[in-house]
Amino acid sequence: MLEAIAAWACRFTPKVSLEPPQELLLEVQGSLRLFEGEAALLAQLRQGLEAMGFPARLATAPAARGALWLARSGVARLEAVPVEVICAPEELAFLHSVGITTVDELGALPREGLGRRCGPRLLEALEHAFGRSPEPRSFFAAPPRFAVRLDLQTPVTQAEALLFAGRRLLVQLEGLLAARQAGVRRFTLVLIPDRGAESSIEIALASPARASERLAAVLRERLSRLRLAQPVEAVRVEAADFIALDARTAGLFGDAAVEAEDWACLVERLRARLGHEAVCGLAAQPDHRPEHAWRRVEPGEWDPRDYRPPGPRPLWLLEPRRLEEGAFDLLAGPERIESGWWDGDDAARDYFVARLPGASLGWIYREAGEWFLHGLFA
Repeated sequence: MLEAIAAWACRFTPKVSLEPPQELLLEVQGSLRLFEGEAALLAQLRQGLEAMGFPARLATAPAARGALWLARSGVARLEAVPVEVICAPEELAFLHSVGITTVDELGALPREGLGRRCGPRLLEALEHAFGRSPEPRSFFAAPPRFAVRLDLQTPVTQAEALLFAGRRLLVQLEGLLAARQAGVRRFTLVLIPDRGAESSIEIALASPARASERLAAVLRERLSRLRLAQPVEAVRVEAADFIALDARTAGLFGDAAVEAEDWACLVERLRARLGHEAVCGLAAQPDHRPEHAWRRVEPGEWDPRDYRPPGPRPLWLLEPRRLEEGAFDLLAGPERIESGWWDGDDAARDYFVARLPGASLGWIYREAGEWFLHGLFA
């Protein structure tokens, strides 16, 4: 779990160091301007940790070990840290015997005598805490995939109740994605029962995303339609195949990218509620037969090629309707469309623009000696 929190914390700085079993160190000097100062950065850290369900004590200091001591003790000044926080039991017994209770008093002792009594470890720790000597640390590397489990306090029998646990894990996923400047097109919620096989819920997104609110909104729609076969003891969120995703800045006078993102969120919620196959996109494809000049695509995966068929095309394409000879006046044409022999749906038609009763303009064709209405012009 400490590694999962470290992955989330990488959104604030790439220099995150583990201090097992329950502490993390973040070098944030280079991030203060980005997050508008130390107070704002600490507020975001505290807010994110609370959203994930982790109570935390935060402290800052010029040196890593000094920040650790302040966080462990809860005092405001490094000199006021109790020696119980920094000393081993054998060292503590000696210091209490000579009346030493704080780091300030400890620093006033002669260094040579303190080194002989307590060893070099305590002297080195003091040097590191006050920044008088560097303390080399290993930094945590953000993983290339996400897989974090959360055990529930009580077995859950209603699917909607899983959203609270899922949201905590999605906040961690958002932090990892922000650290890697990436997004995901899909993630998985794995349901772990006390007994029996695990089950999984696949969540697909219309476009790459990393905001936990957006991911949770789609998950809520899926859970609202789910019935649990057995109580769930734990959940796990998995995500891989990260996609590069840069942060966007909204425009002052409207923003096409933001509007497209709103549409993507709508598509995701509709698919989660109605089913994946119920919502799709349409794109043009090069085929002279009007009924075959489109194809189904995934939302957002539009074909950049702009296919324009030759000749006039109506705005409203209809199922072919039989017309009586003489019930129209030909205005333009013919346009021969002869195609489709390769797929068994071959067509040999002569198309015309015609004026229909009521002064409307129609797109009609003649095939095998009969006339058909195939579309209406605006």
